[in-house]
Amino acid sequence: MKNLFRRKGLALASVILLIIIITAAVDRGAFGTLFTEGKYDTEEHMVETLMAKTATPGVAIVSSKQGNTDYKVYGYADVDLDKKVTEESLFELGSTTKAFTALAIILLKDEGKLAYSDSVSEYLPRFVPAFQGENVNITIDQLLAHTSGIPSWSIKLIPEGTTENLLDETINKISDISLDTYPGTEYQYATVNYDILAMIIEEVTGTSYQNYVTQNILVPLKMTDSYFSTGQEQKPDQLTRGYRVFFGKSFQYDAPRYYGNIAAGYLVTNIKDLEHWMNAQLGMGDIPDGLRRAIQQSHEVDLQTAGYEEENQYYSYGWSNDPEERVISHSGSNPNYSSHFIIDIEKFEAVLVLTNLNSTAPSLIAHNLHENMNGNPINKFTYDDSYILLDLIFSFLALLTAISLSLKVIKLAGGSKQNKKVEKTRNKRLIVIIVIILRAMLLVLVMFWPYLLNNNYYMISVWMSYSLFLWMGLVSLSCMLSIILNLKKLGVLRSNLS
Repeated sequence: MKNLFRRKGLALASVILLIIIITAAVDRGAFGTLFTEGKYDTEEHMVETLMAKTATPGVAIVSSKQGNTDYKVYGYADVDLDKKVTEESLFELGSTTKAFTALAIILLKDEGKLAYSDSVSEYLPRFVPAFQGENVNITIDQLLAHTSGIPSWSIKLIPEGTTENLLDETINKISDISLDTYPGTEYQYATVNYDILAMIIEEVTGTSYQNYVTQNILVPLKMTDSYFSTGQEQKPDQLTRGYRVFFGKSFQYDAPRYYGNIAAGYLVTNIKDLEHWMNAQLGMGDIPDGLRRAIQQSHEVDLQTAGYEEENQYYSYGWSNDPEERVISHSGSNPNYSSHFIIDIEKFEAVLVLTNLNSTAPSLIAHNLHENMNGNPINKFTYDDSYILLDLIFSFLALLTAISLSLKVIKLAGGSKQNKKVEKTRNKRLIVIIVIILRAMLLVLVMFWPYLLNNNYYMISVWMSYSLFLWMGLVSLSCMLSIILNLKKLGVLRSNLS
């Protein structure tokens, strides 16, 4: 009896400790903001509300209306050091980098060094993708418009690292990829399309992708603080710390770097430099004629080759383009940064937003500011942020699973109390066997679901909240304990039949 109470006491103490640890990790204030409306009466209150609801540490905004530029900064570049965001604070752009890559391709086309209709294999003979088992050709304009047929999950093939050979290694990994659709027929956003474009730029120019873009785009536009991140940061004191969400709170996150994805997501810049980029899109400033013409071309949409996103929305030259309203836009995200650009060419307006956490905060802020510029009401926060929503859901599920797991631990520690005089033992035995099978199936599903979605544990660990991993671990333990308990129960029921 003493051993029984000792086992129960140890189990109960372990359970209490587990719950205390998980509860301590929860930022109750952060979760609380999700269930309050917040303030939207002013631009400042709107930004602060969206930052709180998405746990975003810092925001930098540059906007322009009829040639009048405005800077706004909020929050922290480094929370631990109490370092505020400034106009010079640097952020990774994520996929808004793609417009720079597309512009480089336009410049090379204007120089006669390539044509949009050229096959990729003309420049990269080792690139031989297949559709339904047969080799097919992909053209440059199909890469630009994300109509190549390359699947979006191909992002997981990009190797981690910062050495210069990784762009070449990325191309090697996807060189014989099986396409989802025949090239040119359907739009499917795949970030590696722009990595292939970077490799073509290197083959055509004989220099590195980042050197070509720096010398032909960044320098002429006087974007002197901007550079491509390779892990060796050029201005570390200006670089904001990146963050990720866990249990409703943002934590510093030193995300892996992917040199092979440099052309699709790793331009580092600030709002002072982005003012030059924004003005160039609006046709303002001292810009070389060739670059000015290339920028104007990047705003054009060839409906025969552009990627069809939705009604009156096309993907073309690194921009999501609305040709009727003449508005170009793009969002960007890396594992610990995000951005959103909206440029209204017709109305001569623009909003560019940077944050040091991967969320929809910059998109929500940018759309609200653009709407407000045109006298429209500000939209309130909606639960369409997949990163924040997943963290919220799996944090809650982790707590529930921890409680369930705790009860199983106590029950297991208490030993079996099965009544040997159970009626309908055979039926109960069948039920127990079914429970064991279902628990085993759930355990297998929890362990292998990433691969069912063309994903893997590494990609989940990089991009998603750790609360998902915590839940997976707790569910796995819960399933195993449930199987053990039911196996013990099955043993008792078998003894009843003997």
